[in-house]
Order: sequence, then structure tokens, then C-alpha cells
Amino acid sequence: MKIDLAMFLVSALLPTLAACNGVESSGAVKSASVENSVIPKPIESAVLSEIKQGSTSQTETAEAPKLIITIGSNQFTATMTKNSSAAALIELLSEKPLTIQMRDYGGFEKVGALGRDLPTNNEQITTTAGDLILYQGNQLCIYYASNSWNFTRIGKIDNVTSDELKKALGHNDVSVTLSVSK
Repeated sequence: MKIDLAMFLVSALLPTLAACNGVESSGAVKSASVENSVIPKPIESAVLSEIKQGSTSQTETAEAPKLIITIGSNQFTATMTKNSSAAALIELLSEKPLTIQMRDYGGFEKVGALGRDLPTNNEQITTTAGDLILYQGNQLCIYYASNSWNFTRIGKIDNVTSDELKKALGHNDVSVTLSVSK
């Protein structure tokens, strides 16, 4: 993905930059090269780094931290979605763990206020057991059954069934603590 973006940026910017910087005062045409072009520094660094390293695999990037969800004596891990919402939650939790009071809603999820607004990346989703959803930018939902709506997916609890989640979450209000693996 990074290399595709890098190559797109290079191919999109080079003709423009060549047109802007294409002629020296002597009238000779300058050759356009990525390293000598006028690409903004953050883009240049990312593009040149990807090109020079020859990275072509997404698996070469560092693994994202896992979310740890503690419900009573039960502990689950979750794989985070790659979006700004999940990144903001991870950043929030890097400061300290967060305990949320959650209540049942609709017989398919537990929902609780985060106490802070996070960026949203809403899309039409049909949830399954274990989905972690950001609702209205400031509420975390843990799904143990299916629902369809316009949500922001922030993660998925690893290797858990609907029955296991229902048992851990119970029928009443529940405290859920979120933290990040180190």
C-alpha cells in the first residue's frame, strides 16, 4: 500500500515538477529526478524512503499494538482497524487504561461513553460478534450479535464467539477496562 502510494505520488508529481523546473537559464532542459525535485519534505522523505528501501510488502511494517479488554476476570485481545479512529483510541490509551461503564442495548451490544470525541470513519457495516465500533464519535460498542448501521469500525476481538462474549458481558451493566499491549 505504501509503495503504491509512493509510486502514485512520484508519477503524479514528476511531470508537474518537470514542467515547473524544466528549463535552466541557459535554455538546456534539466533532467527530472525525484531526489532533485521540489517535493514537499514529508512526502519526499516517505517517497524516497520507500523507493530506496525497495519495500514492496505490507508485512514489512511494524505490527500495530493490540487492545486489551478486561471484563471482570476475563481478558480479551483485539486487533485494531487501520484508521484514524483506532489510532486515536490507541493514543488515548497509551496515556493510561480507560474504564468504561457499559449498558446493554438492543440485545446485541454493550455501549458506553468514552468521555472524549474521536475522529469517525463511518461506513455501512453489518456487525458480528467481537466487533468494536465507535458510535457517534464518543461511544464504544462491543457487539455480541449482528446489527447493520453506519458505524466506524475500530477493531475486532480476537478468537471469541458470541456465547463467550455474552457470558463475559452478562445481562446487566458492566465495567470494561481498555488498555494497550506494550
